Amino acid sequence: MDLDFLFHMFFLARYCKLLEENSFRGRTADFFYMLLFGATVLTGIVLVGGMIPYVSASFARIFFLSNSLTFMMVYVWSKQNPYIHMSFLGLFTFTAAYLPWVLLGFSILVGTSTWVDLLGMIAGHAYYFLEDVYPQMTGRHPLKTPAFIKQLFADDPVVVAPLANVRFPIPAAQELHQD
Repeated sequence: MDLDFLFHMFFLARYCKLLEENSFRGRTADFFYMLLFGATVLTGIVLVGGMIPYVSASFARIFFLSNSLTFMMVYVWSKQNPYIHMSFLGLFTFTAAYLPWVLLGFSILVGTSTWVDLLGMIAGHAYYFLEDVYPQMTGRHPLKTPAFIKQLFADDPVVVAPLANVRFPIPAAQELHQD
C-alpha cells in the first residue's frame, strides 16, 4: 500500500467509470472484451518477456498486472479524449493526450518501477490502434466482440419510468347485459 498503488486505484475508479459512461455506454460486452484483450496482451508480454534473458529480471518482479490494466484504461481514455484540459496535483495543466506520460513521469519521481506503466501503455496502444486507427485505415475491425461474449451481457438499455409521474386511466365500468 504505497502512494503509487493508491494513485493507480484512484485512476481505476475514475477512468474505468469515464470509459463505461462515455465510450462504452450501452456496450458492456465491448468493455468486457477490451479488458479481456488488455489482460491477454499483458499476460503475453510478461510471459514472452520472461523468456528474454536481460528483460526477465525486470519482469520477474511484476506479480500483479492490475496496475498495468488500470494504466491501459487511462491510455485508452486519453486517446479517445485528447483535448480535455487537465491539471496534475494543481501544479501544471496539460491536455489529456499527455496524461499517460505525466503519470509515467510521476512514477519515476516516486521511484516505482516504470515497467508496470509502460506495459499498460503498450497494451492500451495496441487496443487503441486495433479499435480506432486500423478500422479507419482499412475498413476492417479486427477487435469485433465475439457473439458469445455479447450474449453474456444484456446491452439493451432498460428504461424504467418513475411510477409517481405515470397516470393510469380508470377502467370504464363494463355493463353487464343479461339476456
